[in-house]
Amino acid sequence: MNSVTRSRSHDSVVVVGGSGAVGRLMVDLLLADGVPVTVVDVHAGPELDGSTVIAGDITAPAEPVESVLREATTVILAVPESVALRADLSAVRADALLVETLSVKSGFSHHVQGARPIGATLGINPMFAPSLGMAGRPVAAVVHRPGPPVDAFLDGISRWGARVVLLDAARHDRLAAATQALTHASVLAFGLALAELDLPFVDIDAVAPPPHASMLAILARITGGEPEVYWDVQAGNPHAAEARAALHRATQTVSETVDSGDEADFAALLAQAEAALGGNGDRYRAVCAEMFGIVRGSSGNR
Repeated sequence: MNSVTRSRSHDSVVVVGGSGAVGRLMVDLLLADGVPVTVVDVHAGPELDGSTVIAGDITAPAEPVESVLREATTVILAVPESVALRADLSAVRADALLVETLSVKSGFSHHVQGARPIGATLGINPMFAPSLGMAGRPVAAVVHRPGPPVDAFLDGISRWGARVVLLDAARHDRLAAATQALTHASVLAFGLALAELDLPFVDIDAVAPPPHASMLAILARITGGEPEVYWDVQAGNPHAAEARAALHRATQTVSETVDSGDEADFAALLAQAEAALGGNGDRYRAVCAEMFGIVRGSSGNR
């Protein structure tokens, strides 16, 4: 059976927050496997073949929500941390698998250790925009409470084509701060600085070299996303402030090095920055060349 939950014919999945981007990704993947899915969401959307949608609040579930939770063998929380930490999961069976999709894992990990006895619990974090799909992309995974259902779910993610990266909660959050919080802050700072320069965008667009055009594309993707998602990455991660502080110091270092007028020091700065690539400079230069080819080919002005 090519599914994370089809080892038993009576399996059922509840996706809380199934109308959001990550929740919808999970719903679509499960439905494609032929798994019956019930979506619980305060903003109930339309039903799809194989799914049932119930309007409800997981922090104060009414009887219809409690009923589906009692029957579920897998419950997926695709909600913000503020909701996940207040979720009333008292109706969830002790032998059910609980899966959370939070951007930050430490808080929930601590929360479930002190919660009522529950069964296997897993945290996943798709390290990509859900609209891109799972195939070939990394999914960070934190096992809060182990068990066979956790192993089965992770096997299913691999069958969906994703690359599972197992981490503990603390390491996940430090890596997320570096790969998500730092990246998003850098791109937002780039956009704010560009706005402060106050140049006509038509002129910028006409002359933008591939690195700048790539940054514009990333800026557009982030600013066109859900603010709540990016807020959680910055405000919820206990290591995000450290990442932003490092970005601030690095910007100051670049300015001070240039202001010193010493080209040798600037060359040393480039070498220091490349050290962050861990000896993979050539590989990522090849990736960059491919990206720039796409940017050049998709531009209407160049």
